[in-house]
Amino acid sequence: MRNARQEVSSIFTGLIEEIGSIKQIIRGKRSIQLRIEAEKVLSDVKIGDSIAVNGVCLTVTDFTKTDFTCDLMPETMDKTSLKFLQSASPVNLERALRLSDRLGGHLVQGHVDALGRIKQKEQLDIAIIFRIEAPSSVLKYTVPKGSIAIDGISLTVIDLFSDSFTVSLIPHSAQNTTLARKNIGDMVNLESDIIGRYVEKLMFSEKNERESSRLSISFLAENGFV
Repeated sequence: MRNARQEVSSIFTGLIEEIGSIKQIIRGKRSIQLRIEAEKVLSDVKIGDSIAVNGVCLTVTDFTKTDFTCDLMPETMDKTSLKFLQSASPVNLERALRLSDRLGGHLVQGHVDALGRIKQKEQLDIAIIFRIEAPSSVLKYTVPKGSIAIDGISLTVIDLFSDSFTVSLIPHSAQNTTLARKNIGDMVNLESDIIGRYVEKLMFSEKNERESSRLSISFLAENGFV
């Protein structure tokens, strides 16, 4: 049995627990080792625990009272914005969901689907409106009023366009996550809602079953069996 957190297959909620800071970066040819200063997420940490760093599920390989270490493999470097981190860069941190935790955001796996680019950033009264340019692989699962994770933050989609979508950042999220510090042109990690992906898989499976059934009946009819 793992520690008291009892992680559920490294699922997260998109509710950031704290903002950490990059203490050290060791770059290899195709890998990166990060040492990240933190406080809250270290309260019950164990070697092998999962912590989402800017929405990327990483494994704790070492830790002290003030920081923890994790490794980035080539695929993680290629598909996420973590490769752009520098010393002292702020990062969103969240521990994996516990069986006893309330789900306040939405289900986030920590598996980045694609990189997005901030196309617009506008202050609207107390909120900050971001327009995020995203690839079709993400947009096809994105719907107005639906959920999406941006750098690990669970946010609600406002509007959807052919090449982008908009979200609103409330003051609490602006103060307790890194997104408000981002500027136009900055890259962000995107993870689409897992429910949308499961629905697509289910619909695709049902479609294949119907087509298979029609083909079988047609084949039998053509060969005089029905």
